[in-house]
Amino acid sequence: MYKNIAVVLLLLVFAAACAPVLLTPPMDPKRKISPEDCTKPFDTEGGNLLCRRVTEEERRAQIAEEERQAAARREAEARAERERLERERAEQQAREEAARKAKEAEEARIAAEKQRLAEEAARRAEEARRLAEAAAAAELARLRAEQEAREAAARECRRLEQERSDGRAMLAD
Repeated sequence: MYKNIAVVLLLLVFAAACAPVLLTPPMDPKRKISPEDCTKPFDTEGGNLLCRRVTEEERRAQIAEEERQAAARREAEARAERERLERERAEQQAREEAARKAKEAEEARIAAEKQRLAEEAARRAEEARRLAEAAAAAELARLRAEQEAREAAARECRRLEQERSDGRAMLAD
């Protein structure tokens, strides 16, 4: 009888130890189900776990899919790098074009400034030439006026001399 009681007690201890496993609540349907390969360690944070054995064919397909995704990632990275290089090249060309246009604008401004200075110098030279011609004309007019004044004074002297001569001749007659 003690043996039977000991066996019953032992069964109760085992039942108590297994009770939490047997009394676990059903899976929450709102949580996602995370299928995991039972042959590998798995993450228990991903929702309800669905343990299943993965066949060799599925494993090869999964490896092939991972390789395809890695190749797609590498291709996307290479495309992004090409686009970045093309964008940088376009920016460099835009900077060079802007610098070229700025240089052309500066050269045009300098040429316009030289042209304006040349026109100003030509205008001043023309003004100086006109002033010199006017001064020369005034000097010529002054010299002519002096010459005419001398000639008029000489004519007047001759006329007076002639009158004196004529007056003496009349007196002598």
